[in-house]
Amino acid sequence: MLHEQIAAAPAESLARQAQERTFRSHDGTEIFYRFWPAASADAKGAVVLFHRGHEHGGRMAHLVDELSMPDHAFYAWDARGNGRSAGERGYAPSFSALLRDIDCFMREIAARDGIAVRDIALVAQSFGAVLAAAWVHDYAPKLRAMVLASPAFSVKLYVPFAKEGIALWQKIKGRFFVNSYVKAKLLTHDPVRIASFESDKLITRPIASNILVELYQHAARIVSDARAITVPTQLLLSGSDWVVRPAPQHEFFVNLGSRIKERHVLPGFFHDTLGERDREKALDLIRPFLEAQFQTPAPAVDLKQADIAGYTRDEADRLASPLDLLSPKGLYWAMSRASIRIGSWFSRGMKIGVSTGFDSGSTLDYVYENEARGLGPIGRAVDRTFLDAIGWRGIRQRKLNLEELIGSSLATLKAAGRPGHILD
Repeated sequence: MLHEQIAAAPAESLARQAQERTFRSHDGTEIFYRFWPAASADAKGAVVLFHRGHEHGGRMAHLVDELSMPDHAFYAWDARGNGRSAGERGYAPSFSALLRDIDCFMREIAARDGIAVRDIALVAQSFGAVLAAAWVHDYAPKLRAMVLASPAFSVKLYVPFAKEGIALWQKIKGRFFVNSYVKAKLLTHDPVRIASFESDKLITRPIASNILVELYQHAARIVSDARAITVPTQLLLSGSDWVVRPAPQHEFFVNLGSRIKERHVLPGFFHDTLGERDREKALDLIRPFLEAQFQTPAPAVDLKQADIAGYTRDEADRLASPLDLLSPKGLYWAMSRASIRIGSWFSRGMKIGVSTGFDSGSTLDYVYENEARGLGPIGRAVDRTFLDAIGWRGIRQRKLNLEELIGSSLATLKAAGRPGHILD
């Protein structure tokens, strides 16, 4: 059940008042967010704010006034498990669940206030910036623009092999929580922000191990495949960041496929780029960038010829190029083919794939059944490894997504009094 109440704006934002709202995300989790209506009756668009890890939307609220964009509505959520949103503190089922939360948030804004995604810009920081970039990459929204401040593509854990240790311990013991080591004085030079961080009871120090592990995995994926992102993007980097590494940020910018893109390094800034003592230097970059995108939308990128020329065609050509049998990659794939042949002696699924093709209906039917079979315990173990391959897990998830979408569509038709038909 959605609810709304008018509330006094957070201490950091005294001029515009926020409305406090909630919505139900894809799995029923209640997500809290703040909404600042535009000062004018006819809003020119909306800016959605995404906070750092461990924090909440209230700590982004000062930007509503400081950006001086009164003709634009503003939104700021508390990610699940943070701030005033529901969910176990510091936990989400997966990184992908958080991305789907963002998509549900955008649908909430469109349904509630009539603001389409093409009239929305994102301003996101740190962990929130990685989420924003991943959502734009994976969901390909026709977004107006996005500003990413110090995206946490690679967190400095300082302890040697900490990342690998967290992943290993999670495999052995299951999910656990890691407390943030970051002190407020390492985030900003602003004494007011430091004091508010240290006294803020809504800040969530622990973060679930699965989210930390997946953060690295998804960040690496987004950085390497940033060519797929075509939304106008501004990247703001802190010059003295103690929390995240700069190299992946620069790699992301170089790979970024946006025709309109900017990169600014702010000397002396700590990690809380948008909460720094001299943050007006950052805001003076953000404001004209966003206003320009709202005034003159960037032309849509035409990808209809991407199969003929472009980075995906280049990638396809590289993959199709023959390998020297004695090269490391050639040897790797030769061994992979041999292991599949040997595995088919034991694994039922591999045998079907070798016999009928791994893209055949018979193989897919077997993958959907997801029941390990084979010659004795060894055969079943090999078959389970085969069925748990990331590609087959994706296929099974696609089936679940299709079932959910079909059910949703049928419910929509039923509510409209129209008949529903399914054609397979």
